[in-house]
Amino acid sequence: MKQMKLINITLLAMILSAGCNNAPQKPTGESSNNSVPVYNADPFWPQSLPNNWLIGQVSGIDVDSRDHIWIIHRPGTVGANEGDTSWFSKEFLYVPAPPVMEFDAEGKLYRSWGGPGEGYEWPEMEHGIFVDDDNNVWLSGAGANDHQVLKFTADGRFLLQIGKAGKTGGSNNTELLGHPAEFDVDEDNNEIYIADGYLNKRVIVFDSETGQYKRHWGAYGNIPDDAVQKPYDPGSPPSKQFGEVVHAVRISSDNFLYICDRSNNRIQVFQKDGTFVREGFVARDTKGAGCAWDIDFSHDPGQKYIYMADGTNQVVWILERETLKTAGHFGGIGRYAGQFIWLHNLTVDSHGNIYTAEVSTGKRAQKFIPE
Repeated sequence: MKQMKLINITLLAMILSAGCNNAPQKPTGESSNNSVPVYNADPFWPQSLPNNWLIGQVSGIDVDSRDHIWIIHRPGTVGANEGDTSWFSKEFLYVPAPPVMEFDAEGKLYRSWGGPGEGYEWPEMEHGIFVDDDNNVWLSGAGANDHQVLKFTADGRFLLQIGKAGKTGGSNNTELLGHPAEFDVDEDNNEIYIADGYLNKRVIVFDSETGQYKRHWGAYGNIPDDAVQKPYDPGSPPSKQFGEVVHAVRISSDNFLYICDRSNNRIQVFQKDGTFVREGFVARDTKGAGCAWDIDFSHDPGQKYIYMADGTNQVVWILERETLKTAGHFGGIGRYAGQFIWLHNLTVDSHGNIYTAEVSTGKRAQKFIPE
């Protein structure tokens, strides 16, 4: 039945494109290499929510061991451009959904939870989410006082907090964080790697069970330096320090760390001890917030490709993981299925489907299916 719906929507798009120059375009990867995957948006994912719930800015997305998709969104942003609630009839009055939401592969809401509680400091403005192999859920925030990472069970029971709200100590402090953005967990060694982040300029590692500090480093494995840097210039030599935002970290199947240095338009690769391996640049002439927002790997055993979310150019880049060279991209700015407004994050499930999250006025998650 769902396959028929996908066929019908494709036919509808073809009909619209015959008579309207503004019809949505099918997202495709652009490359001369025919093996580069091509993705189509599933306009029916996720399914409608209960209780007149609305999703705000979707600031994080991840997949768990069952191929369930988890998002974290910002309930406080619901209503910013949804209309005056005093106008609504009671049966249609919208309600902000809980901040943490779990969907099954078909897009049906499976469970939801989150918000302030006893024993931990919930962020002022929700940001990142990561689900480890034990289905524990890690969260962060991007508010003015959000310098903490929280760990919960899948049903929302609090387990651990790293860092303190409202307290930060710079990029060489071993206890406090500075607006941490995202994280990944090394299950073999019980370590969490944190991209730290919007204020600090480093990767920092803690014990994922106890929160004990292990190590940290900056760009190229250097000691991080919080001195004010010159604005990114594509014609200048690469910065020896991470730029405005260390926005994402991912561990590959062969145990390398891939770090998104967002405003410097680059990915840096490290060994787990912080030894620098190599770097690659994408869309180097991108200014402003930069292009390296988030990454995940293709689902094949060798993880041939990296998928990189670019929230400035509003595309998903496809990179060859071995060389970090661009192989293609899909997407583009717009509000139709397959386009993006403020693309922020992505994740890949075991079938190779890509799920994306959009902040600001985008306020949605999308699913892309490989051809």
